[in-house]
Amino acid sequence: MQGKKTYQEKLFACFSLSERIPKDNFYRQLGNVLELEYLYRLTRSYYGTSGQKSVDPVVFFKLCLVGYLENIISDRKLISHCSMRMDILYFLGYDIDDELPWHSTISRTRQLFPESLF
Repeated sequence: MQGKKTYQEKLFACFSLSERIPKDNFYRQLGNVLELEYLYRLTRSYYGTSGQKSVDPVVFFKLCLVGYLENIISDRKLISHCSMRMDILYFLGYDIDDELPWHSTISRTRQLFPESLF
């Protein structure tokens, strides 16, 4: 008998991103060797003390790195690309249902930080 697969969205899903990314995945291995905690100290002076929280400087740097490695120069395309790749979401520290920063936030943050910082 011929079967037919129909898609039905689950209301609740138990999903662990870390279990879906192979141990030998490039971005998983890169995330294991990169130590970027120093960026918080280097970028502290560029952030205000009040208002809404901006993009995490470590996430911003990782997004720039992904853009370079994947040869993506558009912030819109970068965010779109990252949202579709589970390994990159894991590398960025985002879960499958977390919202990535807006492309305009990435553009403004890039203008905020001097090139010498990175």
